[in-house]
Amino acid sequence: MKATAKSIAYWMTTGILVFAMSSGGLSELAQRPETIDGMKQLGYPVYFVMILGVWKLLGSLALLAPGLPRVKEWAYAGIVFNMTGAAVSHLVCHSAAWHVAVTLGFAALAVASWALRPASRKLCRDASVASRWSLASGTSSTAA
Repeated sequence: MKATAKSIAYWMTTGILVFAMSSGGLSELAQRPETIDGMKQLGYPVYFVMILGVWKLLGSLALLAPGLPRVKEWAYAGIVFNMTGAAVSHLVCHSAAWHVAVTLGFAALAVASWALRPASRKLCRDASVASRWSLASGTSSTAA
């Protein structure tokens, strides 16, 4: 993929993901009645809404902030854990199928954003660092 196309795809997926996570986080922090009702239907305690809201906002900020590659890795992981967990919760509670599809869609969007991120936003920016890591861990970095 050309650099400009990859950059556009990265910012589009990241923008949609950040918008969804931050708006969801704000809705949870505002304790919107529909958000509270949804959590109750899934069997979660109400205080869980505030925890998710804080982490979604922090994760969104981390994805937008320059630098902080390790924090970005954790943000991506948290979003994937949250969204796949939400999908399973909806599935187990027999929610409408669109709930499962949307949450899995956001998990896929997080994976796409992660895969498309530029080198400046990656934890391991160059092959020499990766090579040193694999030597230190005793694994081979050569492709078969």
